Amino acid sequence: MLKTKLNVLTLRKEPLPTVIFHEPEAIELCTTTPLMKTRTHTGCKVTYLGKVSTTGMQFLSGCTEKPVIELWKKHTLAREDIYPANALLEIRPFQVWLHHLDLKGEATVHMDTFQVARIAYCTADHNVSPNIFAWVYREINDDLSYQMDCHAVECESKLEAKKLAHAMMEAFKKTFHSMKSDGRIHRNSSSEEVSHEFESDDG
Repeated sequence: MLKTKLNVLTLRKEPLPTVIFHEPEAIELCTTTPLMKTRTHTGCKVTYLGKVSTTGMQFLSGCTEKPVIELWKKHTLAREDIYPANALLEIRPFQVWLHHLDLKGEATVHMDTFQVARIAYCTADHNVSPNIFAWVYREINDDLSYQMDCHAVECESKLEAKKLAHAMMEAFKKTFHSMKSDGRIHRNSSSEEVSHEFESDDG
């Protein structure tokens, strides 16, 4: 009789500490930590070289060479030895996000956003360095005027730069088809006609 009562008490007591004291900790550790890590390391690690204004409306092969050389010279003069990645470049269907990193390599709250529809040209083909990916962006000023800026990033390898060029092309195609279906682009236009200024050489 005594043994039966003890078994009943044991069955009633054992689940309580597990539910009350252990399960909330397990939920917190398993859900919040991985999500934060995934969000922090999204995109391709690059070194943002900066931007420089460029002129003209026709952007043909080689048009980014001069501004990229200017940015590259400033970059090489500023660094002492090996300059670490200072940004994450994330190319999405309609926007490009440039997350700036802190000294620990973690993404900060500071982020530059580029609308894909305003990107006039991009390429990963530069004589100064095969690891550079650059794009020309139409920046709208407060007075509604605009200027064309050439932005450039240094990737870890030539292959990474080429991948960014291809990703930008795919993002542009999706943006173009969306704008065409919404009637914001003339029906007779084709993605090939509009995207001739996007260059992603595989050589």
